Amino acid sequence: MLYFYRAFLYYKMRQKQKPDWLKIKLPQGENYRKLKGIVTEHKLHTICTSGKCPNMGECWNNGTATFMILGEICTRACKFCATMSGKPLALDLQEPQKVAESIKLMELKHAVITSVDRDDLDDYGAKHWVDTIKAIKRECPGVTMEVLIPDFQGREDLVQMIIEAKPDVISHNLETVRRLTAQTRSRADYDTSLKVLKQIGESDCVAKSGIMVGLGEKDDEVYDLMDDLRAVGCEMITIGQYLQPSPKHLEVVDYVTPKTFLEYRKAGFEKGFRVVESAPLVRSSYHATV
Repeated sequence: MLYFYRAFLYYKMRQKQKPDWLKIKLPQGENYRKLKGIVTEHKLHTICTSGKCPNMGECWNNGTATFMILGEICTRACKFCATMSGKPLALDLQEPQKVAESIKLMELKHAVITSVDRDDLDDYGAKHWVDTIKAIKRECPGVTMEVLIPDFQGREDLVQMIIEAKPDVISHNLETVRRLTAQTRSRADYDTSLKVLKQIGESDCVAKSGIMVGLGEKDDEVYDLMDDLRAVGCEMITIGQYLQPSPKHLEVVDYVTPKTFLEYRKAGFEKGFRVVESAPLVRSSYHATV
């Protein structure tokens, strides 16, 4: 016990002191309280709550929430992500319907769906994705939808299945600049992700991506990444501060200032992005919109 206590103290000492601009306001608002009650009463699973998202109150008050499908255990072990990794459980074939009913129950205006990676499945979970999108369209007509998909190991046929299901926005995150991809992402490849985004960008769906900063990237590398995204037809980008989930994950190298985030935002619009969300607490689904 003493060993773990000392290890915890060492971890806290090594952590960089969070600046004032990363302080989180407690969620509040009438719609937030209503949705919180529904989620608690019906034991619904949202990334908003399990991921302790700093924007949960704001998003819920605006009628937006994010759900994770394909279980809670990921076959990859990215060094920035707090999701459990290991051998996943069998698919819950009722999950697509459950997610759709949850969205209907919460009376959402916009839903964001994401997932763990399922490299253990023959189709990496693509059919389950399609079933979920179709269930939401069937049960919740009028609700707009963004899907944040894995890379499906770059298989065009599987990405095409998602495109043909016609969600409003298809997002796939680059997560970080090219130079830092290998140390940050597990099994994922920068060029494979660009290939996925290019296929989306050439379709009728809106292509979106997101990155974290504070991992040691240089400004020029961020701007190069923006150029890479625009070159493949990506229209929307989110940029937020990386925060270390636990001592086992990558350490924060820098806390990027709000001024720099504003510079990223300005550059994004100048490069032709239609939507740019760039601020310390921004996450992939922040201000999700069509």
